[in-house]
Amino acid sequence: MGDSHSWAAAPTAAERARSVLATAWSCAVTAGGEREEFVGAHTVDDDGRVVLRVPEDSALLTAAICAPHGEPSAVLEFADVAPVPVRRRVRSRLRLAGWFTPEGDRLAFQAARIVFTPSTGAVVLALDEFAQARPDPLAADEARLLTHLADAHPDAVERLTRLVPPDSLHGAVRVQPLAVDRLGLTLRVERARAHGDVRLTFHAPADDVARLTERMHVLLTRAAGASCPRALQRQRADGDG
Repeated sequence: MGDSHSWAAAPTAAERARSVLATAWSCAVTAGGEREEFVGAHTVDDDGRVVLRVPEDSALLTAAICAPHGEPSAVLEFADVAPVPVRRRVRSRLRLAGWFTPEGDRLAFQAARIVFTPSTGAVVLALDEFAQARPDPLAADEARLLTHLADAHPDAVERLTRLVPPDSLHGAVRVQPLAVDRLGLTLRVERARAHGDVRLTFHAPADDVARLTERMHVLLTRAAGASCPRALQRQRADGDG
């Protein structure tokens, strides 16, 4: 079948980190013993360099000007929060250590160490790999796409669970869409006291929303031909009782 696939493609850690950086609206900055939260104050260059706008009276500005250049003296932290309400909504964190260089009324950040921490554990990224990586093409639309799927099409989410291995659904009390990228959809399977994530890969990359729609239709067609997981059958039966 043309829609069958055996590859388990997923974005690289560097690509996921760049997606977090591209979509983050806020960041926490620690420098000179001071920690500040900035909302809507940073931009990102094509190579992943962060440029921050700070108030003139910010302690960070003074710390950046006085700090020695060429050695880490500041840390930037970004949190990747799931747009759909799930247990433990922070999907990953991105931490950049380095130093600031004043550029007019802005501060340009030069990273010396980059650590990306998804649920599977921290990964130290090579600086050149991070600079060359690109955000996922669906990153900017992900929040809208996932909330629409969860709110308007819960029946489709339930149907997709037919593609999940039965063992992964054991004890499931709720399944929600957790993430989507050009290579697949991730579901969060919540149990009474734990949770796990299951990835459904697309048969081909989806580099825009139109292609994503087609890839999702393929998944749903495959799911329609699969039997309902016994775990969810039991769950519905218990709920009806």
